[in-house]
Amino acid sequence: MFPHLADVQVERVVREDGTVVIIGRSRGDPVPCPVCQTMTDKVHGYYRRRLADAPAGRTPVVLEVTLRRLVCRNYDCPRRTFHEQIPGLVERYARRTPPLAGLVAKFGIALAGRGASSLLAATGVVLSGTAVLAALMALPDPQAPVPEAIGVDDFALKRSHRYATVIIDALTHQRLDVLDGRLAVTLEAWLKAHPTVRVVCRDRSTAYAAAARDGAPQAIQVADRWHVWKNLVEAVEKTATAHRACFTDPGAGAARGEGPTARRTRARHKAVHALLAQGASHGQIMRRLHLSRNTVKKYAAAERAEQLIHGPKYSTTVVDPFRDYLRKRREQEPSVTTWALLGEIKAMGYQGGQSLLYRYLDQGRANIEHPPPSPRRLAMWITSDPAKLSTTSQARLHDTLQGCPELQAAADHVRSFAMLLTADHDGDLDVHTTRLDSWIDKARNDPHLPALRSFAEGLLIDHDAVAAALALPYSNGATEGVVNKIKYLKRQYYGRAALPLLRKRILLT
Repeated sequence: MFPHLADVQVERVVREDGTVVIIGRSRGDPVPCPVCQTMTDKVHGYYRRRLADAPAGRTPVVLEVTLRRLVCRNYDCPRRTFHEQIPGLVERYARRTPPLAGLVAKFGIALAGRGASSLLAATGVVLSGTAVLAALMALPDPQAPVPEAIGVDDFALKRSHRYATVIIDALTHQRLDVLDGRLAVTLEAWLKAHPTVRVVCRDRSTAYAAAARDGAPQAIQVADRWHVWKNLVEAVEKTATAHRACFTDPGAGAARGEGPTARRTRARHKAVHALLAQGASHGQIMRRLHLSRNTVKKYAAAERAEQLIHGPKYSTTVVDPFRDYLRKRREQEPSVTTWALLGEIKAMGYQGGQSLLYRYLDQGRANIEHPPPSPRRLAMWITSDPAKLSTTSQARLHDTLQGCPELQAAADHVRSFAMLLTADHDGDLDVHTTRLDSWIDKARNDPHLPALRSFAEGLLIDHDAVAAALALPYSNGATEGVVNKIKYLKRQYYGRAALPLLRKRILLT
């Protein structure tokens, strides 16, 4: 029943105040001196130890064992007497037996302090949350050899205020270390202390790039493919925003285009470009037109005023489910009144009011089969696998691209870059570098796509890491997964955990 008591001579078992007390003593076998390892069984005296043991049937168990104080038989040994210990059961300064200590540690790793304390009480172990955390912090950090390939990423201890860096094995996904801060010097010092690292997988952070360059010059940096693709999606969305006049419905956007905001935008655009044609600097334009520097830059970068005029932005309403019916009904009978349409859709389950329907029809939202897509949705269509889009989305994307040569060119660039990312990671760095350079040259030489040109120039800054991402089978996705688990651990602390405690749980879970 108690296999861990094999080295204890049990004398009796009693029950005291709802606690099972196991009373015993050591078996009296010779034991080695902790200093000179000389075997001895010469007794100097006895002492008693009382340790909490793992509960039995939700009943607390206490081990009360009598041990010896022994005399070393080696007269040259500096240790004259020493206390007897039972390895695996009674250790120095221990208040709990190894089975109970292991149980408390497992609960602490899984639930931290307060949660572990509550659940342990249900099993018969009464400990405070502070005692559980102390047991957790006393656990040794797992020791593992530093691999050749690592992944690094940052996570927030307090968003926008304090961050930390997690380092994992890029192949086995084992957590290696957690560093306080995300500055380049922090990771650089760790890399210098572990010169065996040969591959560093990271996101596109310039701080981590500098740390890997200075701390591990022998290592190959691999940019995360997901972050590269995310940056491309953002560039496509900026392009769609700049050309939203090409896919905004003319009928629905006419009223918006004649509004005061649109007129002011056109007037400012005309004034800024007129001054630029006269050779005025941005600072002079700021003072003459009373605009901020960023506003002047925005107007100066736009070739046409339409690029700065937002199309209509409508939120979802309760009229949307009846849009197709309203459109077909007005096509069949153009003279039908709004009041009549209100009665018809109310019979179909419409729960809104008259004013909402009037405004919906006045905005022209029922005049077209589909409302114009937002720049973000259009960017999603362009950067998605065509096979994963619905037939309707494919048709709408095709119609939109046919009406805008710039968006069609952006879609062509996206398809060619997707082929680079999905190619086999065969390790041939030269071939993938040549393909990447070719794509960058084409994107940089396209004067009508400034957002993609900026993205391509960003690839040049991180050129070697991006090329390695195309050629090598490494990814930082596993590190992102670890960061998501860290966010779950943080929620258990409600933001009050210090980094040493959080680090301990990150390494042990």
